[in-house]
Amino acid sequence: MQEKVLILDFGSQYTQLIARRVRELFIYCEIHPYNNPPENITAFKAVILSGSPFSVRGEDAPHPDLDFIRGKKPLLGVCYGAQYLAHFSGGKVSPSATREYGRAKLSTIKTDSYLFNGISVGSQVWMSHSDTIKELPTNGVCLASTHDVENAAYTIEGEDTYAIQFHPEVYHSTDGKKLLENFLVGIAGVQQNWTPDSFVNMTLKNLKEQIGKEKVILGLSGGVDSTVAAVLLHQAIGDQLTCIFVNNGLLRKNEFQSVLDQYHGMGLNVKGVDASDRFLEKLADLDDPEQKRKAIGNTFIDVFDDESKSIEGATWLAQGTIYPDVIESISVNGPSATIKSHHNVGGLPDYMKLKIVEPLRMLFKDEVRRVGKSLGINAALLGRHPFPGPGLAIRILGDITKEKVTMLQEVDAIFIQGLRDAGLYDQVWQAGAILLPVNSVGVMGDERTYEKCVALRAVTSTDGMTADWVNLPYEFLQKVSNDIINKVKGVNRVVYDISSKPPATIEWE
Repeated sequence: MQEKVLILDFGSQYTQLIARRVRELFIYCEIHPYNNPPENITAFKAVILSGSPFSVRGEDAPHPDLDFIRGKKPLLGVCYGAQYLAHFSGGKVSPSATREYGRAKLSTIKTDSYLFNGISVGSQVWMSHSDTIKELPTNGVCLASTHDVENAAYTIEGEDTYAIQFHPEVYHSTDGKKLLENFLVGIAGVQQNWTPDSFVNMTLKNLKEQIGKEKVILGLSGGVDSTVAAVLLHQAIGDQLTCIFVNNGLLRKNEFQSVLDQYHGMGLNVKGVDASDRFLEKLADLDDPEQKRKAIGNTFIDVFDDESKSIEGATWLAQGTIYPDVIESISVNGPSATIKSHHNVGGLPDYMKLKIVEPLRMLFKDEVRRVGKSLGINAALLGRHPFPGPGLAIRILGDITKEKVTMLQEVDAIFIQGLRDAGLYDQVWQAGAILLPVNSVGVMGDERTYEKCVALRAVTSTDGMTADWVNLPYEFLQKVSNDIINKVKGVNRVVYDISSKPPATIEWE
């Protein structure tokens, strides 16, 4: 039985980072909204309360009843979680004299507290709060302070309850990962056994039990997630799996045939379906990003519904959903507001009689790659950049036409091949081109032009939850820009996106 840690989300922008840090400790964890906790709390060995954009003193702030956790499970409150435990347990939380945001250093530490085992005075932490804990809760004992924050950490005597005013999950807290390990391993006694091999063994067993002798269809995209899901299912149920690779007309240049050839070489049972005209018809005259995503998602479902009818006995639809898809699609009165909708999150329409199986639903992207390596999947395939489910539709700002798709495919092909030729592809986590809904004046030869502008985007990341733009060499950008303008008819201007996530997102739509 896999031991688990529960993270209750109060809406912090850093909640996903808490999960990342816990997973890096080889400990399995799940994020649940504070107002929809899991029913079986006994399944979790420890609980972490996230931060929040709210003030604990506000009437609209999250104020859940934590009696089902307090004193029953080792508990760590982070930022808002720490203020919540103080505010509702006899302490006092007041507005800070000035908003405490940024780096700070621990000036005092209670050395006999295991929470700070191996952490020294002067350790840097990251603050992000506008309230401060003036008085500790009943039976509270201060464990650490900074120059400006007296109660930077505390414990409640008589129970395994700890609280910290800073954020251990961000990289700026230099010993944050160590503190989480102290709490989870040293105090809560959680085993560090969350590994790719353990995931594969557990998942193969669960898939065999879940599916039995029934048949499964899986929608392949050519990307890492659906490929790893396909190989997992193939190892679990063999010929009961039929994979469908749909050409939605929004793939990269020549990708439909090249990916089909690749999958057949892996021994997977793959059927290629060219539905490009069908998708482009559904996208006609749509320019709103969410409408485009939903149109594509609904059309995918329709295509799979049609194809499933030709596969006798198919009762399951497998999807390569991963944890960021799930997290970013949650929106419940505060926690982790929806960034975008995903066509593979949220279930199927009533008329489609297939059950859903999502073997990667609880993995982050880097974990998916490690699982793929454990399964023996080719490293070149695992190293492919992520590509959005809606394809080039969300890289064409505004309405979609076949001509715009062709134009962007040509631009994208030059950019991606350029990265490969320059030895830069593997240094980039994700790259692509965006066709902007603006024309700009240019000069070609002796003629003025009024043509399209494209933006190039390249980022580094671990799992897509945060990302930094890549400082590509000027010489490379100069060559790629020249190649695009000279070779792609209709484009006369190229710009490079230097925005990070947050505040921007990786995709423009």
